[in-house]
Amino acid sequence: MKAEFRDTLIELTNMDSVEAVWALHCETMASYGFDRLIYGFTNFRTETSLGDPNDFVILSNHTTAYRKGFVEGGLYRNAPMVRWALANEGFCSWRVMAPRVTSGDLSDQERKVLEFNLSHKVHAGYTISFKSVSSRAKGAISLTTRAELSQDQADEIWAEHGQDIVLLNNIAHLKILTLPVPLQNQTLTPRQREALEWVGDGKTMQDIAQIMGLTQATIEKHLRLARETLNVETTAQAVAKAAFHNQMYIIEAT
Repeated sequence: MKAEFRDTLIELTNMDSVEAVWALHCETMASYGFDRLIYGFTNFRTETSLGDPNDFVILSNHTTAYRKGFVEGGLYRNAPMVRWALANEGFCSWRVMAPRVTSGDLSDQERKVLEFNLSHKVHAGYTISFKSVSSRAKGAISLTTRAELSQDQADEIWAEHGQDIVLLNNIAHLKILTLPVPLQNQTLTPRQREALEWVGDGKTMQDIAQIMGLTQATIEKHLRLARETLNVETTAQAVAKAAFHNQMYIIEAT
């Protein structure tokens, strides 16, 4: 293993924030020719849905316009490579789409995604679908090449560096799973987090009030606000969701 590659792995595994991991990962992938990435993860997948989009972990360095259309606009739901990632694990060249494109075997929704991608020069790359840690979890990443590169060139890069690229992406994914995930409009206050932690430890309202030096009414208020912040109905759901996203038992940076 080259010293530079090893140093990157060590730096990646020692980082303490999702933002830092993502910045380093984007820089590293760009050095291989893949300069635009979208990473997605959910812990709330069912047989018929990926869950509430507000609960997704989405990281991307694509342009705002691309993210607005593909993610916020919901085009990802009909993206052929997203569907591939949901049904498979491992990696796949976007060349797999060529026969369907040539034969015209695309639905209207899929064609719309393809046209949108081409308009943003998203035409060559690879998709990695990570091994799921549970039946409710799914994670994947889309690696788009620099705009001037073709799929032939992407495949050449992969033939030479594919194993290293997969390793780096697997480690980045596993590292992100261990870190507090910044969710849109779902940030708990320290008091809300502490109250949920004590609930998770099996403490009663009376116990928590005594431990935190607050009234039971105040504890109940913190838990209500935590439920609202996390968009769940019960405190048990709030504890589960906060735990899924590593928002509990956080060691604050000093």
